[in-house]
Parts: sequence; C-alpha cells; structure tokens
Amino acid sequence: MGDWEVDTVLGKQGSGAIVSLLERKSRLYLVQYVPSKTASAVADTIISMLKPYQAHVHTITADNGSEFVEHERVAAELEAQVYFAHPYSAWERGQNENSNGLLRQYVPKGSDLSVVTAEALSAVEKRLNFRPRKCLGFKQPQVVFDELLKAA
Repeated sequence: MGDWEVDTVLGKQGSGAIVSLLERKSRLYLVQYVPSKTASAVADTIISMLKPYQAHVHTITADNGSEFVEHERVAAELEAQVYFAHPYSAWERGQNENSNGLLRQYVPKGSDLSVVTAEALSAVEKRLNFRPRKCLGFKQPQVVFDELLKAA
C-alpha cells in the first residue's frame, strides 16, 4: 500500500480539469476538480488530496504532462518519490487510465467541467469506490483501502 498513480482528465476547452489519483493495491480512486491545469494548481491539488494519507504515500507515478512540472514540491511536501511513466506508455499507469474511463461514464469527454459541482464529483467518486472489482475478489476499493489502513 502506498503506491499512487496520478493523471488529469480534461473537459471542454478552458473548463478546467479533474485531478485523479489511484492507490494501486486497493484501487481507491480520488478525484477533485481544478479550475486551471497549471502546474501550481495541480501540485496544490495533489498535495491537498494526499495529505490526509501522507503516512501511506510512498510513490506517485505520473505521465510526462506539463501539469506535473512541480513534482519536486509534491515529493518534498508528501515525503514521497515521484516517478514518470515513459512517453506514450499509458499502460504504465493502466489502473488510473481504466478508472478515468469509468469516470467518463459520468462525465463524458467534452463536458464543461466548471459546471460539475463538488458534490456531484464526490458522488461519482463514492460510486466508483463502492463498485466491486473482480481484481479485488469482488471487494470494493473503499473497503479494501480501509482494511489496509487498519492493518498498517
């Protein structure tokens, strides 16, 4: 436990982005809207999303997008290592990419993300984290994550 994948999900031009984080072992999926896909805004969002779990953040794997330029600040703040997937190698963060596809069932490509409320995004996150997964023996990611937290 403690290895995370990060990505951004884009909406309609200029409507911001959704920062998505996935914990690899439990498949826990966290999402948060960011009004601007700037490196500073994305770094602040990643830090705020993972700060409550800081003791359980060892590595973060990102793609080579310009929004992850402030990775050193994220690494220092969370006391974690940040790694980058090879260019055009989305399968190196495949679980996050898959979860982003599931998110797209609720927030279709080209949507205006600025009108998606925090409550709606939270409801989608909860729905995905309580969706049984075959890879977890049909357990729910939230349940597995909670079990791992208790065992740690």
